[in-house]
Amino acid sequence: MASYTLTINGQQKTVEADADTPMLWVLRDELDLKGTKFGCGIGQCGACTVHLNGNAVRSCQLPVSAIGENEITTIEGLSENGDHPLQKAWTEHDVPQCGYCQAGQIMNAAALLNRNPNPSDQEIADATHGNLCRCGTYNKIRAAVATAAKS
Repeated sequence: MASYTLTINGQQKTVEADADTPMLWVLRDELDLKGTKFGCGIGQCGACTVHLNGNAVRSCQLPVSAIGENEITTIEGLSENGDHPLQKAWTEHDVPQCGYCQAGQIMNAAALLNRNPNPSDQEIADATHGNLCRCGTYNKIRAAVATAAKS
């Protein structure tokens, strides 16, 4: 095991982990940040999406040894009070059903809005396409992203 000092949600955290330990497990098991979910483990579903320097990445496929000086933001770090425009829009549009995928959905949408604050409907659909929702709330997700973009 090696020691890694990471910047997570704006704070320095030191963890002991094997170099190939996925960031997902460091977040959940070592740092007790349970908002990032395990879905498939192969980077296909998006439930584990976090930001690496503002870009959406699948934390189940990101080894802790690859982080270095980069900054990780999780759903817990998106907003202290849960009042990020996306979180408000998610509530307004009553998006979650089971809720399992929602942290990854929001983190993916936040990365989109960071790089494109005024996306078209097609750009929203394209950007959210890779995150799976087994409850099928895709229309509500796209509507919430559009609402957040306007605020």
